[in-house]
Amino acid sequence: MIRSMTSIDLDAICIIENEAFSQPWTITDFQSELNANPYAKYFVLEEKNQIIAYIGLWVIFEKAQITTIAVQSKYRGLKYSKVLMEFVDDLCKQNYVDQISLEVRLSNFKAIHLYEGFGFKKIGIRKDYYQDNHEDAYLMVKDYKGE
Repeated sequence: MIRSMTSIDLDAICIIENEAFSQPWTITDFQSELNANPYAKYFVLEEKNQIIAYIGLWVIFEKAQITTIAVQSKYRGLKYSKVLMEFVDDLCKQNYVDQISLEVRLSNFKAIHLYEGFGFKKIGIRKDYYQDNHEDAYLMVKDYKGE
């Protein structure tokens, strides 16, 4: 089941966040997104009342940006990222989004493959996007015009 993220979820979210990322967001970062960002939409994927994955995005008029996506380590490789991406794809279409973007590490081949499977194209490189190791990121975009 996919539902909107709430502040009650943040302890579980931060555990997944710390597993998944070398520069994890803090609980304060997530609270700010949930409580102070009118463009933010964050969702959790649950099974048997346990949060196993989440995704966040900003929807600003006809543009959207995926800000984060993560799956609990023991559930990786089971296509939960794909389920979340399908959900966001449908959400963008329902909200008349023309274009969605995201950044991804150049070394994250699995994620790049996932995004390309959803029609995202590499359109540029953001130099030193990830400060922990000065790694560049691909800027990837999907256009919904003409779909």
